[in-house]
Amino acid sequence: MTNPLNPVRRTGYTRALTATLALGMITLAAAPARADVDLTETGSTLLNPLFRIWTAEYMRTHPGVHITTGATGSGEGIKQAISGVVHIGASDAYMSDAQARRYPQIINVPMAISAVTVNYNLPGFNTASLKLSGPVLAGIYAGKIREWDDKAIASLNPDVPLPHQDIIPVYREDGSGDTFIFTQYLTFTTPWWENDVGFGTEITWPPVPGSASAKENSGVLQKIKETPYSLTYIGVSFHTEITNAQLGTALVKSYSGEFLLPKPESVQAAAASLTPRTPLDERITLVNAPGAGCYPLINYEYAIVSAKQPNPETAQALRKFLLWAIAPDETNEKYLEDAHFIPLPAHIWVLSHDQIKTIR
Repeated sequence: MTNPLNPVRRTGYTRALTATLALGMITLAAAPARADVDLTETGSTLLNPLFRIWTAEYMRTHPGVHITTGATGSGEGIKQAISGVVHIGASDAYMSDAQARRYPQIINVPMAISAVTVNYNLPGFNTASLKLSGPVLAGIYAGKIREWDDKAIASLNPDVPLPHQDIIPVYREDGSGDTFIFTQYLTFTTPWWENDVGFGTEITWPPVPGSASAKENSGVLQKIKETPYSLTYIGVSFHTEITNAQLGTALVKSYSGEFLLPKPESVQAAAASLTPRTPLDERITLVNAPGAGCYPLINYEYAIVSAKQPNPETAQALRKFLLWAIAPDETNEKYLEDAHFIPLPAHIWVLSHDQIKTIR
């Protein structure tokens, strides 16, 4: 089993935001950025609800800046930021080592912390939170566990009369940071998955009879909503839509052996356990963090941005918007809460601030 403290870099979470205010490193001006600047963003569908909140409020208070947003998946966000098609590529995943070496001008800036949920459409049982582990989920997505009442699932849920029905695993067909987080969890918890499949924003999924795919979180949500006995993974920013669709949300087994839901305290605990491991470039993973009460499917939400912009006006507008979006104040914390995200801890805010300031 992969040691979650060794080969992949990680970080954690703390609510000590008052420490950032004492640093006095920036002053967020109330005046608008330089007039008549257009900025573009696309990528993570998990991040899209938050970016829509941010951009609507920012354009209202900064009328000289216009920002367009798009929900195309984390893989596309990274690609378009690297190619210069957009100014901001939103991603639940950091750039790979190979990408970072090839494009040293591209920075990976954490903007918030979020989670991925495991959801299912199990008629008659969606109000019960089933317990699922990494090896069980890997078995389902590899076709080794085919029915809902398989002994591997039943042993985790002895009090639930599971139906003898085929499981329909649903996955993202577009490049997705949610896939990156989910498959990292399978990799870190299941040795044969690590050896045979691995993780990434896009992977070659094992062929499973009856499995299905869809684009974006909204497409995956719709797919399992209309498909009884299906199971999938969805970004937590779709919590309201998941609730409205009356889908089940699984308790996922953590590194310490607990079965947890992605509540704010379990996400914070997971991030906090890994805070000291944050590198300066902030390319890290928070998946399967050790320690009590740590929900295993969490990660940073990134703005993938070129530090070299075409002109000073664009660079200035981009810096101001990104600094505004991560500002450690009650207003921005409310934006994050409304979209089911967690704010950056104080020292990670400093690292993100310093990366943003390199944009020229």
